[in-house]
Amino acid sequence: MGNIPVKRAGAALVLLLAAAFVALAAAPCRAERIKDLAVFEGVRENPLIGYGLVVGLDGAGDNKGPAMQATINMLQRMGVSIDESDYKSKTTAAVMVTASLPPFPKPGTRINVTVSAMGDAKTLQGGTLLMTPLKAADGKVYAIAQGAVSVGGFVGGGGGTKVVKNHPTVGAIPGGATVEKDLPFTLGGGDSLRLFLHRQDFTNATRIAAKINEELKSDRASAVDPATVRIAVPEEYKGRLPELISSVEGLQVPIDMPARVTVNEKTGTVVIGENVKISPVAIAHGNLTIEIKTDFQVSQPAPFGPVGSETVVVPQKDVKTTESAASLMEVSGASLGEVVRALNALGVSPRDLIAILQALRTSGALRAELEVL
Repeated sequence: MGNIPVKRAGAALVLLLAAAFVALAAAPCRAERIKDLAVFEGVRENPLIGYGLVVGLDGAGDNKGPAMQATINMLQRMGVSIDESDYKSKTTAAVMVTASLPPFPKPGTRINVTVSAMGDAKTLQGGTLLMTPLKAADGKVYAIAQGAVSVGGFVGGGGGTKVVKNHPTVGAIPGGATVEKDLPFTLGGGDSLRLFLHRQDFTNATRIAAKINEELKSDRASAVDPATVRIAVPEEYKGRLPELISSVEGLQVPIDMPARVTVNEKTGTVVIGENVKISPVAIAHGNLTIEIKTDFQVSQPAPFGPVGSETVVVPQKDVKTTESAASLMEVSGASLGEVVRALNALGVSPRDLIAILQALRTSGALRAELEVL
């Protein structure tokens, strides 16, 4: 009789453990929409570029250069005859106008443009962009830009004192260009569509194909390579490709992220992925600081000194070397949290951390890909 409670407790423990495993198995995996992982073939933006003039600048335009000649040419086309030696205005700036033509553009659609000064204009604040044709790589005009330039900064001051906020020689015109013609485009390649992954990965391509087949209840999708998934258009979707694309883009797919550490040595930025692991290793990292200081002392000759004596500046240099003590510290981690805590325990700056990560990768202790920007 005394063993019955023990057996019941053991059975209850087994049930609790089983329930815990079931809960863990049922926990949702981190998934992303196919729309965020890939793009359909041909659904892309196309860059546009044009050369134009910004007028109305309050004496902050180009002093010389192409803006003057372009302004004179424009006035001559309008029937105004002017000599180059008579044109002294600084209210005009030569600019490059850039924009992106969205997929399936329709005439009359408004798109945003960016205006950037080419010459020595001080600012584009208060200026107006004159009508500028925007061309694609084929040399054809697909949009016309014009409008008031919005600059998120300013230049002020005078008399040797100047205040500058942000970047006043680059501005934007929201909805400043109008699409003038369609871009030739055919959605899909006949009876099939192709998905291009933003980041090449065999596992993710296979999972996307499997998820699409599950949704379509057929084997219409297949992973061609780590960057491409091909979809054979079902009969019920012939002539209804937008509906098929919409149903595919909204599917949630569990993604497999590679173990990667990305560092930017220019800014000292370090980004560590969730699958990064560090094998047990000991690290000693010390800093060596060299300080060079120069003091300039003046040697003044005595009054009524000999002829030829003069004041001489004598530099006095002082060099100091300081090396901080470094001790071995054990670092390891099997999860992102453990890796972060282990690296934080070193108490080093981001730039020192980059050097440590590179050394860990060379030694084989860092079980991840190290990408240096």
